[in-house]
Amino acid sequence: MTFVTYRGVLTTDTPYKALTKGKKANAGRNNRGRITMRHQGSGHKQAYRFVDFNYDKHDIPAKVVTVEYDPYRTGFIGLVNYADGEKRYVLLPKGVKVGDTLLTSEKAELKAGNRTLLKNIPVGTFVYNIEIKVGGGAKLVRSAGSFAQVVANDAGYVHIKMPSSEVRKIPENAWASVGSVSNDENWLVNVGKAGRSRWMGIRPTVRGSVMNPMDHPYGGGEGKQPRGTRYAKTKWGKHVGKGQKSRTPKKYSNYLIVSRRKVGKQKEGK
Repeated sequence: MTFVTYRGVLTTDTPYKALTKGKKANAGRNNRGRITMRHQGSGHKQAYRFVDFNYDKHDIPAKVVTVEYDPYRTGFIGLVNYADGEKRYVLLPKGVKVGDTLLTSEKAELKAGNRTLLKNIPVGTFVYNIEIKVGGGAKLVRSAGSFAQVVANDAGYVHIKMPSSEVRKIPENAWASVGSVSNDENWLVNVGKAGRSRWMGIRPTVRGSVMNPMDHPYGGGEGKQPRGTRYAKTKWGKHVGKGQKSRTPKKYSNYLIVSRRKVGKQKEGK
């Protein structure tokens, strides 16, 4: 079992109460109590932090007051105090400390944590918290240690290389933050035991091959059986696994994909 070392990184273990609320744990159930998302339930009680992903306060500098843990995301968050007195939580980039100043502006300096228009960011720069639609708020690249890279500018769009290796077109007037998301050691964490998964709200998952035929395409048979199907499938018969395309063929955003993500053996470099 391994952990991320928070000592010397986090500055407080008490969240700013005005920006938190209690959140009911629905355990993967819908409004009728039916399971709509498997393998969820139990887990430690968590307070939800209101994190600002809209960044609608332009040209007002914000000073980082704290660096905090957020149970609902893998990256660290920070309480920032804007020059007009308002406080908000934001997702922090790697390298930003208490006392640093962040700015959202079309003329913002290109330093970690600052936010500006994609058309103002040079090719090769790492970015996170990227908008898909102009003014829609940050949607892409928000997990710990992740970053995308600006690779080209063309005809009103900026080409972004995503963490998945996909190259995607984003409108040049969309906003993005400079840098990479904090807590880049998160991927090294080894959960270590079943009980820790339960603390995290994750219920057990079993292999399809040990289920009954009615429960999974791999189910049934005497003793240990091979898969028995040409393609790897999910419980609902959808293709899944290495080298198999799972994207909707006529998805509305297909025209924005410059280069598809590499999957399976190609991605592993074999």
